[in-house]
Amino acid sequence: MIEFFDTNVMVAAFLSSHEHHENSRLRIKDLSPERSYCAAHSLAEVYAVTTRLPRRPTVPPEDVFLFLQDIQARLTPVTLDAPDYLAVLAQLRNDRFTGGRVYDALLLHCARKANAQRIYTFNLRDFQRLAPDLADRMSTP
Repeated sequence: MIEFFDTNVMVAAFLSSHEHHENSRLRIKDLSPERSYCAAHSLAEVYAVTTRLPRRPTVPPEDVFLFLQDIQARLTPVTLDAPDYLAVLAQLRNDRFTGGRVYDALLLHCARKANAQRIYTFNLRDFQRLAPDLADRMSTP
């Protein structure tokens, strides 16, 4: 089965203090790049989120980078090109979606490009609103 992982699942897997850490960690521990995908942009998002958390001690960038290297060994990052971005933006315009939803829509476009049969996220309601045709493929880890 081809799986796609939202950024929030990877953040939860990294942070032992996260409420969804254990489920996320177990979900990503045995992945293979032949069947497991994420958005390439998610690598930057994981880095940005985890290195700027309001906690002490802060998470060292070196630790996050090691985690991201491990993620890239387990997941295939999906990239988007300019026509992909325009297609997503056109669909958002047609559906009258605005603002930050664009980022979830881009992730969902990556899941489509990967032909994902299962999409893991903790943002189910928003994902289902943006892509009702994929709703039956979405779940939490």
